[in-house]
Amino acid sequence: MRPIDQQTILITGATDGLGRALAGELAAEGATVLVHGRDDRRGEDTLKEIGGRASWYRADLASLAETRALAEAVRADHPRLDVLVNNAGIGSAGPRRESADGHELTFQVNYLSGYLLTRLLLPVLTASAPARIVNVSSLGQTAIDFGDPMITRGYNGTRAYCQSKLAQIMFTIDLAAELAGTGVTANALHPATYMPTKMVASPISTLEEGVRATHRLVTDPSLDEVSGRFFDGLRESRADDQAYDPQARARLRDLSERLTSP
Repeated sequence: MRPIDQQTILITGATDGLGRALAGELAAEGATVLVHGRDDRRGEDTLKEIGGRASWYRADLASLAETRALAEAVRADHPRLDVLVNNAGIGSAGPRRESADGHELTFQVNYLSGYLLTRLLLPVLTASAPARIVNVSSLGQTAIDFGDPMITRGYNGTRAYCQSKLAQIMFTIDLAAELAGTGVTANALHPATYMPTKMVASPISTLEEGVRATHRLVTDPSLDEVSGRFFDGLRESRADDQAYDPQARARLRDLSERLTSP
């Protein structure tokens, strides 16, 4: 990878919690940081806080149209993108909700929009290689029921969250195989257990732990050739068995392509 002060890094969900803290650290190290969120005021506050070479991009990932617009804006402003951190996400509380596109909301925000954004930015990442894709997932994982992936029957918020996080890991493994030899790597991680973020009422780890683990996947030169892995903090780990099932990943890929088709 290039020196950090020569890198352009897009972080989704960067106006609070892990994303904001990571953006601040990378900006302080000299990176050009593209801060994404869905609230202009919080975006402006984040830019003031982190300083450096940072810019703001607003998009609601509950809308695939806004996700496409985000990718278009980034491509227009930055011919080179060194790192994409898919960090934006929502928790498991509340009843079943649907996105603007009619998909189960957690699946779309936590996984599907990140899938689409990554696909749309791949040409820029590949042209910038070496480059990295980092998917912020979780140890909370549940196998996807492809008979009812939108959980229209017997909805449970925890199940919705856990299957969205597993989907991220399945995509990571698929993407790593697809990008082999291009200089672009893809890895996923569980940053830390119950960090103090808006989704966690009773944290048991620090935000700094999560930032350290995610920052490592973004910058550590020893990971230049590492791809398709899942990390629990600083250690490589194993995801749910479904992540390693090629047929399940193919079904997810087909579903994702169908749901994100214009």
